Amino acid sequence: MTRRPTARATRRGPRERSEAGIDGESRVAAAYRAVEGVVHTRPSVISLCAAALLTAAAATSTLAQTPPLPKSPVTINVVDVAGDLALTQAAIEAYQAKNPNLVSKVSFTKAPAPELPAKLKAMQAAGRSDIDLVLTGVVALSAGIDQGLWVKVLPDHAAKFPNVLDNYLPAARKMQDLAQGEALVVTFMPAGPLLEYNPDKVKQPPTTPQELLAWCKANPNRFGYARPANSGPGFTFLMGLPYLLGDKDPRDPAKGWEKTWAFLKELDSCIEYYTTGTAAIMKELGEGSRDMTVTMTGWDLNPRILGIVPKNYKVTPFKNMTWVNDAHYMAVPKGVPPEKLAVVFDLMAYLLKPEAQALTYDKGYFYPGPSVKNVPL
Repeated sequence: MTRRPTARATRRGPRERSEAGIDGESRVAAAYRAVEGVVHTRPSVISLCAAALLTAAAATSTLAQTPPLPKSPVTINVVDVAGDLALTQAAIEAYQAKNPNLVSKVSFTKAPAPELPAKLKAMQAAGRSDIDLVLTGVVALSAGIDQGLWVKVLPDHAAKFPNVLDNYLPAARKMQDLAQGEALVVTFMPAGPLLEYNPDKVKQPPTTPQELLAWCKANPNRFGYARPANSGPGFTFLMGLPYLLGDKDPRDPAKGWEKTWAFLKELDSCIEYYTTGTAAIMKELGEGSRDMTVTMTGWDLNPRILGIVPKNYKVTPFKNMTWVNDAHYMAVPKGVPPEKLAVVFDLMAYLLKPEAQALTYDKGYFYPGPSVKNVPL
């Protein structure tokens, strides 16, 4: 399975500039505070940033009994707000094929991450349950934790997921810590931020944020990136900047990102608009309407494999950069009926098995993909 591009972009009227550009970033700082797993290149240690997630409730969780599997098959409704179906849909369909007595149908829906928490909250307030499993990145995960939208998976239902924490790759295990037991990491990637560029147009690629800003001002509208709230590379770029710029507290966007917000305001002056997703900016890069964008390991590989971006385009890291990891999670909204909950948990357990994880290698979209140990190629 591969993630297919769309070509929607956010044209820069006043509202769009605010949301995708600079002023809007400060207003959604709480979302970006949510989470990041970063690997410092010097020294190589793991640092976790999760201001919203670190407000974890201190209350002791009561172990819950996982309901029994149903006697007749059910329909499972899966919503993807992270692009994870490109990695896991084949495995989900394989689970359905192996278990026709449990699953009659799987419904797949994709939605923008920023819209999901409000939708779930409204459904739960109305006593409805239209979504059984959410595949999410860190932003919607954090918002859901903050608003109490998710079923507590660990330790409440740990019996269904034996040794799950020990089975994770070390870096994926660090990302799992951010979920506070309310979701499970399903796919993992050491992300970026990186710069991707057309070598025919960019002869000396920037290696620092200051060089990027200078290049952008000298070549207006030739650099761009997607809205961070709905883009892995955009989010990774945003979360990596405070480390690159030496901000006071990279873990606190509200009070510690003075240099980052000032930098982004200047950078905004030479960016035409912010696309609504990463696929659109990659399409523009490949077609030649942009010469450079931000990327990460998977988004470097996948568009080349699909022929969206020419294979001769190059990628470069920033000097002395801090690697920001990325992960996708499986989360279950509160209110899922017991008979469906049992099947959803069984599906989640299957998706963490090596045979299912092997399918997440895909075509490089979330490189490498697997989050657990001992996954064959």
